[in-house]
Amino acid sequence: MQKKNSELIEAAGKKFAQFRELSREQSEAEAWETMLEGFPELQKQRMGPLLALHTLAEGFRAAVPYFKAVGMDMDVVDISNRGMDAVLEIQRFCPYLEVCTEYGFETPCHVICEMDMEASHRAFPEMKGEILCRQAFGCPVCIFKYQRPEKKDAGTGKPAHPET
Repeated sequence: MQKKNSELIEAAGKKFAQFRELSREQSEAEAWETMLEGFPELQKQRMGPLLALHTLAEGFRAAVPYFKAVGMDMDVVDISNRGMDAVLEIQRFCPYLEVCTEYGFETPCHVICEMDMEASHRAFPEMKGEILCRQAFGCPVCIFKYQRPEKKDAGTGKPAHPET
């Protein structure tokens, strides 16, 4: 697990360095767009099988072992309600907090989390995402909310969450 965590940090370091370099060559907004090139397709490959599960909660819970393997501590809370399939992804540990300062960034949020969120939205336009809490801003956890219209049960045509 420690080896994978160091690989994650190394990959983040490369991402921060690339963003810093691109920001010197072009505007920050242009650098961000450049960094996003190809990222939605990668998100489709990574998240597509998980999001194909009946509910977001099922998909995100299936991702917990991956996050654990890279040294993160993730909880998933199903908040589906009122025809929305919705989930909170709670991250208790942010591995990017320390490495971002090495590359001159105050927080990792724009280069890592906001970019992941935007790539996910572009890959899955029916799904909305939002960052509700950030450890970088003094919160005890990072909380991400994802939602999409509720899927209907293929066999019955009824909502996936009968209580909604």
